[in-house]
Formats: sequence, C-alpha cells, structure tokens
Amino acid sequence: MTIAGSLNSSIRRGLAALLIAAFAFACADSTDATSVKATLPTTAAVSGASTRAPSATVEQLRVEVISRRPHDRGSFTEGLEIAGGRLYESSGLQGESTLREVDARTGAVTRKIDMDNQYFGEGIAVVDDRIIQLTWQEHTAFVYRLTDFSKITTFTYDTEGWGLCDDGSRLVMSDGTNQLYFRDRSTFAVTGKVSVTENGTPIDQLNELECVDGQVYANVWQTDTIVRIDPASGRVTAAINAAGLLGADAGAVDVLNGIAYDPTTKTFLITGKLWPTLFEVRFVPR
Repeated sequence: MTIAGSLNSSIRRGLAALLIAAFAFACADSTDATSVKATLPTTAAVSGASTRAPSATVEQLRVEVISRRPHDRGSFTEGLEIAGGRLYESSGLQGESTLREVDARTGAVTRKIDMDNQYFGEGIAVVDDRIIQLTWQEHTAFVYRLTDFSKITTFTYDTEGWGLCDDGSRLVMSDGTNQLYFRDRSTFAVTGKVSVTENGTPIDQLNELECVDGQVYANVWQTDTIVRIDPASGRVTAAINAAGLLGADAGAVDVLNGIAYDPTTKTFLITGKLWPTLFEVRFVPR
C-alpha cells in the first residue's frame, strides 16, 4: 500500500485541501475556482488513483457460406459433431429424440436409434470410440459405442443438459446458464467451471457447443449469434453474426443450433432446429 493510501480520511481531506489551495494560488491569475475543480481528477490520477482498464475487444465476425447441403427438416437439432469424417447428430423433442449418423453431403440418415419416450435428447460429444449424448431435464447422459450405437453406460448430473464438446483432454458442458462445466472424459465428474461474460456482462442461454483449437464455440439460444469463448477466463473473444442464412425459408423453422468443425477442410457445418439446409461456412471479419 502507498503512503497516501495509508492516511486516514481526515488527513487525506487536509492534503486534498492543500493541493487545491496550492494549485489555485499558482494559477490565480488565469484560472477560476470552476476550472480548478475540473482538474482535480487529473491531480488524483497523478497521486496514485487508478483508472479502469478498457475491456478487451470482442472480435466481430460474420458467416461466409461455402456450400449448402440438404438437412432433414424433421430433425430438431440439439447436437452436431464430425468425427472420423462422419457426421453425427442428436435430435430432440420429447418422445421423438434420436441419435443418428448422417451423410454430410446428401443429408441422408444412414444410422439411427430412438431414445425412450421420457428422454429429450440434447448435445453430443465423440470421445475416442464412444459418443456421449446429454438429456435436457432428465439428468442423464447416455454413452454409446460409436461403431454400432450400442449403449455402454450412463452418467448422471445435477443441472440441465444443453451442449457438450470434447477438447481432447476434458469435456465442456453447458446447461442454459452462463456457466461452462469441465468434466472428466471417463467418469463425467466435474473438474471445474467458468462463468462466461462479454465485456463483463454475463452471457447465458449457452446451447450447442463445439471445441476447436482450445476455444469453445457456442450457440446462444433464441438468437442468430454464435460466440467464441476462451475457456480459461470465460471471456467471449468473438461474436459471430449468422443471421439471414435461410432467406425465405426462415419463417418455417426454429432457431439456429448446431455447430460441427471439420478439421480436414478447416470449415464449420452449422444448421438449426427443423432447418432444411446444412451450411458449410467460415467465420470471417464483418
């Protein structure tokens, strides 16, 4: 602590008065009391008062469409993932939830299993030879063998389940709040969490997730925005505007949801709930 910081309030007030008087005396011929008062913040800054550092810039990006591909209009997309060159998708809705493998070029469903009626399917993540599928409010995650979708085990959790991705060393999970939870890839135990903010403001409704190169991309539910998050700090480092992709079809669908990264082409696949189109895109400056 500085000497000035250790002074009691009466001494600090006396010192401030002396500074004002000295300044007024030095400038008496050219400066009135109003202008002296206006300079006090500068004097305080010189004597050691700190000013708030500006917030780090949030990069503003947009979607550049590379190609348009068919997508099943019956799929209420909750999770989207590319692994081993194959596209996997979780479709929600109570009593109609599925886990499916999809031909990324044609949109054809090549493999599918139905969830029991009491479950509402949510985000998915591929971990080695397994695929993990969350459920919305049933506090249960199902683990399947990737090769044949046979059920291996289940995990339980206390929050709602929204989005899930694997960064290679841990799982990252969203629950509709501004929290991201880090979980063990084998046991699903919570190993940490972080609050997500944009310029200091909490960003909630975080939905489908995708882990890419140490960053987390998240759909913000009920918006056309995808945010890029630094998982170490929770800070939003980029906001991606994905509005207007469907054009005239927009009125017949639900919200944007679904992000999958293709490491071979370094492009993203994005879609939405009941959307007729899967878009191959890049995120570029506005």
